[in-house]
Amino acid sequence: MRSIRRHLLSFVLGSFVFAAAALGLAGPAAAHDAVESSTPAEGASVAVPPEQVTVTFSNNPLGIGSSFSIKDASGAEWADGPVEIVDNVASQKLKAGGPDGQYTVAWRVVSSDSHPIEGTFTFTASAAAEGAGPAASQTAGATVPGMGTAEPGVTAAPETVGSGEPFQWSIVIFAAAAVGLLATLAILARRRLAAGADDEG
Repeated sequence: MRSIRRHLLSFVLGSFVFAAAALGLAGPAAAHDAVESSTPAEGASVAVPPEQVTVTFSNNPLGIGSSFSIKDASGAEWADGPVEIVDNVASQKLKAGGPDGQYTVAWRVVSSDSHPIEGTFTFTASAAAEGAGPAASQTAGATVPGMGTAEPGVTAAPETVGSGEPFQWSIVIFAAAAVGLLATLAILARRRLAAGADDEG
C-alpha cells in the first residue's frame, strides 16, 4: 500500500513540475517585440515636420507587412514611400511641405516572432515646412513594406509608445488545459488509493 502511494505521489508531483515548466516556457515564447522609443518622441514638439519618423524596437522586426500612416490634424496623409527597416528601427519618410500642428503616427510591423504588432503616437510641429501648401491637396502615401539602408536617425530616450497587441489567449488556454490535466490526475490518484484501501480491507 505504501509503495502504491509513493508511486502515485511521485507521478502527481512530476506532473505538476512538467506543467509548471511548460507554462514557464510558453510565456517567453509568446512575448512580442516591445517598442523602446520613437523619433519624434510621444507628445514631442518639433520646429517643423520632420523628414521621417522612426520607431525603435527591442528586437529586429521582419521586413514584411509593415505600414505607417502619418496624418495631420485635418486627416491628410503625409507618409511617403515604403517603410524602411534597418536592424531594430522602422522608418517612414514624410512628404515635403507639411503644415504646422499635431500629427498622428499609426504604425504596424511584424514582430520577430512573426506576429503583427501595432501602435500610435503623436507629435506637434510648431511651424509649417518650407513650401507648405493646403493640406487637402495631399494624397495618401504608399505603405508598401520594404527594406532600406536609410539612416535610422537619433532616437529619443526609451519610453513606452502606445501599442495595441492582442491578448494572448493561447497562454490562458494552455494554462486551463494544464489545470484540467492536473485535476484529472488528482481524481484518478484518489480513486486508486481508495481501491487499494478496499482491497486491503
